[in-house]
Amino acid sequence: MSGEPISIVEPLYPGNSTCGYCGEPGKRSEARTNYHKAECVAMQLSCRVYQEMIDRGWRRSGTYCYKPDLKRSCCPQYTIKLAHLDAYVTFSPLDALKFNLSKPHRKVLDRFNRFVVHGDSPRGDDDPMNGVRNARKKKKGKDVFNLAQDIHAPEATFLKNETPAHKFEVTLEPSSFTPEKFDLYKSYQKEIHHEDNISPAGFKRFLVRTPLIAQAIDYPSGRPDHLPENYGSYHQLYRLDGELIAMGVIDILPNCVSSVYFMYDNKWRRFSLGKLSALREAALAREIHDAGVQDMRYLYMGFYIHSCQKMRYKGEYSPSYLADPEDYTWSHLEKCRPLLNKYHYACFSHPERSLETPAPQADPTPEIAPEVLENVHHIVEAGDGNRVVVAPVARSQQWQREYEKETIIITLDGLGEKLAQEVVLDLGYDM
Repeated sequence: MSGEPISIVEPLYPGNSTCGYCGEPGKRSEARTNYHKAECVAMQLSCRVYQEMIDRGWRRSGTYCYKPDLKRSCCPQYTIKLAHLDAYVTFSPLDALKFNLSKPHRKVLDRFNRFVVHGDSPRGDDDPMNGVRNARKKKKGKDVFNLAQDIHAPEATFLKNETPAHKFEVTLEPSSFTPEKFDLYKSYQKEIHHEDNISPAGFKRFLVRTPLIAQAIDYPSGRPDHLPENYGSYHQLYRLDGELIAMGVIDILPNCVSSVYFMYDNKWRRFSLGKLSALREAALAREIHDAGVQDMRYLYMGFYIHSCQKMRYKGEYSPSYLADPEDYTWSHLEKCRPLLNKYHYACFSHPERSLETPAPQADPTPEIAPEVLENVHHIVEAGDGNRVVVAPVARSQQWQREYEKETIIITLDGLGEKLAQEVVLDLGYDM
C-alpha cells in the first residue's frame, strides 16, 4: 500500500486478569489466571502492520492491543483463520483447498433466507428453501453452494422481481457511535452475558474506537457498489423491516476480514445469527478477492479456545488453521486436534515443547539483538500529519530505568524483529 501511515504504539507491562471462558455461564473465574505475554496501546496503526500483528497472535479491543500468554493461561487462545479458496462449496468430505460448509450451516442460511422471503413457513426447517431466486447448480450429482449468491439472496437490494415477506438489509459503514447501536449492545450484554454495568463510554472504548488508519483498497477493475472502499474498521448492520437486529464489528485488512465482535437482539436468536454472521464475513472476504484483490484470502475468527466447549464452534468451519504459538506458522486444525486433546498448551511446530499443565511463571525476558535495537525508535517530538521526530529508543531516559526498559523489550519481542523496527514507540507517559 503506497503512502502507508506510520504506526505508533505505547508499550505496556503485561498483566493478568480473571477468565471469562472457564467460569460459570455469565461469570468470570475467581482467580486471575488469564495472562498476557505483551500489551500496548496503539495510537495509530497501518492496516498492514495490524495484519502482521494478528498473524503473531495479537488482538485488539478498541485501541488496546494484547497478546495472550498461552503457556501460563488457564484457557490457551490460538489465533484461527478460515480459508475461502473456492467460490463454490460442495457438501462433500473435507477438502483442504475449499471452504466447506457443513449441512447444519447450510440449513441455518436456508432457514433465515426462507423466513425473509416467505415469512414463517409451515414447512419443516430441514426442507430445502424454495422461491429465493438463486437456483443452486448441480455438480456431479451434488448440491453446489455459491456462498456469495446465497448470502445475498434475501437482501432487498439483490431481490429484483420478488416482494419478500420482510425487508432485509445489510450495510457496511466505518465504526461510529449511535444511540441505536448502543441500545443493541446494552441489550445483548444484559441478556446474553448477564452484565449490568454498561455505559456508552465503555461501548465506544471497546467497539467504536480504532487505531486503524483507513487506506484505499485497490480494485483492479473498479469497486462493486456493495464492497468497501477502504481497509479499516467497520460496523456491519443487519436490519429487518427497518429494525437493527444485529451488528458485526469487523476489521478489513490486506489479507483478511477479521471478526472483532458480534451482537444481536435476543428475540431473533432462533435464527443463529452468530453463525450467519460468520458466513457473511467469509463471503465478504471472498467477494473482495473475486473483485481482484488477490491477497484477500481469509476470515480471521479471533481466538480458538479448545479448553472451552462453547468456543469450539469456530472449529466447525473448514478449512480452518491455527497459528503456532512459537513460530507463527499455520497448521490445519484437524492436524492440531490430537495435541490439543492431549496437552494443556500445544506447540504444533515442536510438539515436544507442549505442556500438560500451565507454566508456573513467564518466560525469561528476552534479549533484543543490537542490530535490531539500533533501528527501534521513539517519538521525541510530534509533527504535523504523518511526520514525527524520532530518536533511537536505547538513548531514551526510559531505557535507563529497569522496569520501563523491560516493558519496552517485552513489547518489542511480542511484535517480532520486523515490526519492532517498523513501528514507532510513544514513551511520553507513565508505564
